[in-house]
Amino acid sequence: MIIINLDVMMAKNKISLSELAEKIDITPANLSILKNQKGKAIRFSTLNAICKELHCQPADILEYVEDKENEE
Repeated sequence: MIIINLDVMMAKNKISLSELAEKIDITPANLSILKNQKGKAIRFSTLNAICKELHCQPADILEYVEDKENEE
């Protein structure tokens, strides 16, 4: 399972959802979907814009963790 740590990186950069959305030219609703783990995909252009604005690497935003439910 992929975890999106966007909220963590936003907190580290002291930036609000609406401010980040405006800076990367995405709707607050779509950014909220990513932030709240509801997204099914992310465009590389969006990931690039997020990383550029938050001064981070993709690995700071995306994290893989094993899905315990699928192991059994």
